Amino acid sequence: MKFMKLGSRPDTFYTSEDLRCVSSEVSSDFTIQVSGSKYLLHKFPLLSKCLRLQRMCSESPESIIQLPEFPGGVEAFELCAKFCYGITITISAYNMVAARCAAEYLHMAEEVEKGNLVYKLEVFLNSCILNGWRDSIVTLQTTKAFPLWSEDLAITSRCIEAIASKVLSHPSKVSLSHSHSRRVRDDDMSSNRAGTSSRGWWAEDIAELGIDLYWRTMIAIKSGGKVPASVIGDALRVYASKWLPTLKRNRKLVGKKADSDSDSDTDSSSKHRLLLESIISLLPAEKGAVSCSFLLKLLKAANILNASTSSKMELARRVALQLEDATVSDLLIPPMSYKSEMLYDVDIVATILEQFMVQGQTSPPTSPLRCKKGSMDRRRRSRSAENINLEFQESRRSSSASHSSKLKVAKLVDGYLQQIARDVNLPLSKFVTLAESVPEFSRLDHDDLYRAIDIYLKAHKNLNKSERKRVCRVLDCKKLSMEACMHAAQNEMLPLRVVVQVLFYEQARAAAASTNCEGKMTELPSNIKALLAAHNIDPSNPNAAAFSTTTSIAAPEDQWSVSGLKSPKSKLSGTLRSKLAEDEEVEERFMNQDGGRTPSRFKAFCAIPGRPKKMFSKFLSINRNSNDKS
Repeated sequence: MKFMKLGSRPDTFYTSEDLRCVSSEVSSDFTIQVSGSKYLLHKFPLLSKCLRLQRMCSESPESIIQLPEFPGGVEAFELCAKFCYGITITISAYNMVAARCAAEYLHMAEEVEKGNLVYKLEVFLNSCILNGWRDSIVTLQTTKAFPLWSEDLAITSRCIEAIASKVLSHPSKVSLSHSHSRRVRDDDMSSNRAGTSSRGWWAEDIAELGIDLYWRTMIAIKSGGKVPASVIGDALRVYASKWLPTLKRNRKLVGKKADSDSDSDTDSSSKHRLLLESIISLLPAEKGAVSCSFLLKLLKAANILNASTSSKMELARRVALQLEDATVSDLLIPPMSYKSEMLYDVDIVATILEQFMVQGQTSPPTSPLRCKKGSMDRRRRSRSAENINLEFQESRRSSSASHSSKLKVAKLVDGYLQQIARDVNLPLSKFVTLAESVPEFSRLDHDDLYRAIDIYLKAHKNLNKSERKRVCRVLDCKKLSMEACMHAAQNEMLPLRVVVQVLFYEQARAAAASTNCEGKMTELPSNIKALLAAHNIDPSNPNAAAFSTTTSIAAPEDQWSVSGLKSPKSKLSGTLRSKLAEDEEVEERFMNQDGGRTPSRFKAFCAIPGRPKKMFSKFLSINRNSNDKS
């Protein structure tokens, strides 16, 4: 840290009762009052260097001169007074701004006396302070106490320009403090990544600035165009982690109760909201400059702090661009108001999914033009044809990446549904809307979706039959694994039609798998083949709907298994029998309304060979035999 010493005389200021005096053989001849403190001083040394005091003494015959709102207070005034007496003073980055503002206030300029304090401070600022990294940051921080004076004297702008120029230059050209240089060396030795530490060496240092000065400094750095977007993103993450608190669902933060601490809490919330919105405005436009997890953390804070709608929509749009990198815990965003009965903000997640689907709806790549057969085939392809082929390959890669991201997002949404399904206040419409927002092709299996539906039905036991059918409408029984099917067959919360579908598809797959294992292709019954064709199932490919599942972050009590199945005639058959008896009245009423005729879909389900109990016993015996063989 650079410093400057002015003057050579020893300090002779002392305090007597309520006065500050100077030891001298000459008695003091006038009094100056600054911020409640009185100084008994001499006119000659002060008036010779301070034009303002000259004018005040000539205009007012009073012996006491009042200096209200003196910049820097009594400390800055004493620096100027000691300079006038020739007493040694020390100027550094910590008191340079206060001394400069005080000297300007007293008009200690060159036209009053050569080598006056303003000139000496300006030389020290330009030659030493602005050339040092740490000195520039400390000086910029101190300008916060004198915002108007610092702006008028261009101290703030000069410090910002100095900091930005050092960031944009090579780190070896910057005069760093000893502590910072030592920290960089330690980082290089421990991580062995000198390039990485040198690229973002400045982030932690400027994170000490307040949000106003930090915003202006980051704008100056970004306008230089030399710092990568990823480094800018890392710097913003460092700043947010330092100044944004660990926000939880705190009523004092987001509520507006009229208690004793409501004013202070509201002020704190407003400051954090301003800080958050400033960080959002500084986010680089490039995709991937900041992680999806960091963006979702900002979105959580935006909800809690009740940030502007434009800020939240901007975050939602950015999250949608890289949603495949998110995790389920990242999407568990608390609601905007503490008065909300729901545990999580499902609407903002639905908005993110909508944005993701919109930006992913690109036109499929078209095939490149082919040349006609003939003599043209023997010629070399022209450069335009090569360009067309190159563009086609790029479009195919882009399409493949988009398809892969949708597969990841579908898995993410199913895991998210399992978490929010526990909320007893989650409306059915919101759950179904989120479940249906994922394209059908992006779900390779429906085990995670079934697990979410099962959790929702257990948490909402008061749903009627039509509502339960609406929840299960998005479920595709053909894409359930063996374990999921066996659990669904005994799930008393599922509608009967879903249970029958599960049993039918599993019997058809098991029968086809058995015939393939024996090396024979026996014909399936005509009614089964008709239903298979109606649901786009290939009898020759029995494993088309069997996929492996990935365990989500659901709680252990929500994990379903079939380890308790011992007798196929006990629990499962009883469950199915009870469901048939339960819905018998509804089915009869439905058939009577249709003039006594059985609906076509109901006929198809009833066309399954044998009674359900017999069919399911045969299905379990086939599975048991298959397991014994394996």
